[in-house]
Amino acid sequence: MQQTNFFYLLIALLIVLVSIPLADDLDIARLPVVRALIFSGLLIVGVWSLRGGGRFFATGMTFVVVGVALNVLAVNIDSAALQHAASLALVGFLLVAIAYTLRQVVIGRDINANRLVGAICVYLLLGMIWAMSYSLVDAMSPGSFAGFSPMADRGWDSEWLYFSFVTMTTLGYGDILPVSATARGLAYMQAVVGQFYIAMLVAGLVGAYIGSHQQSGERK
Repeated sequence: MQQTNFFYLLIALLIVLVSIPLADDLDIARLPVVRALIFSGLLIVGVWSLRGGGRFFATGMTFVVVGVALNVLAVNIDSAALQHAASLALVGFLLVAIAYTLRQVVIGRDINANRLVGAICVYLLLGMIWAMSYSLVDAMSPGSFAGFSPMADRGWDSEWLYFSFVTMTTLGYGDILPVSATARGLAYMQAVVGQFYIAMLVAGLVGAYIGSHQQSGERK
C-alpha cells in the first residue's frame, strides 16, 4: 500500500470547518445549494486522498457516489429523509477515511510531516463524525439537546461542530447540553475517545521517536 499524502484531506477538512461557521454567520448555510457544495466537496477531496488504498478506496468511492446522489436528490425534491440518508453516507465515508488514515499513521517508525498530518486528520474526522451523529439523533428524536431550538435540517449547522469539538476536548462550556440518554451516551463516549486518542497518539509518537533513534544508533 503506497503512502498517502494527507495534506489534501487536511485542507479539505479545514475548509469545511471554517466555511460552515462563516456560512451560518452570512445566513446562507440553510440554502440547499450551499450545503450540497460543502457536502460534495468534502467527499470528492476526501476520496481523492484514499487513492491507492485498494479496498478502502473502493468502499470510500461507493459512499461518495451514494452520498452525492442522495444529496442531489434531496436538494431537488426537498426531502429531509434523503438528506439524513446522505448524512449517513457521509458518516460511512468518514469511518472508512479514519480506518485508512489510522493504518497509514500507525505503520512504520519514522516520524515525518505526512504522518503527523494524518494524525491530525483522524482527530478532525472523529469530531465531524460525532457532529453528524448528534444531528441525526436530534433529527430522529427532537429535543435530545438543549441550548438551541430543534430543527429538522440542522445537519450542517455549525452548532453541531461546535458542540462536538467542545465535548471531545472536554471543555464543557455548558451552553449546549445533551438531554436524552442516547445523546448523553454519545457525548461521554466522544469525551473518552478524544482523550484516549490524544494519549495513544503521544505515546505512539514518543515510541516511534525512540525507536528511530535506537536504529540510527545501531547503524553507527
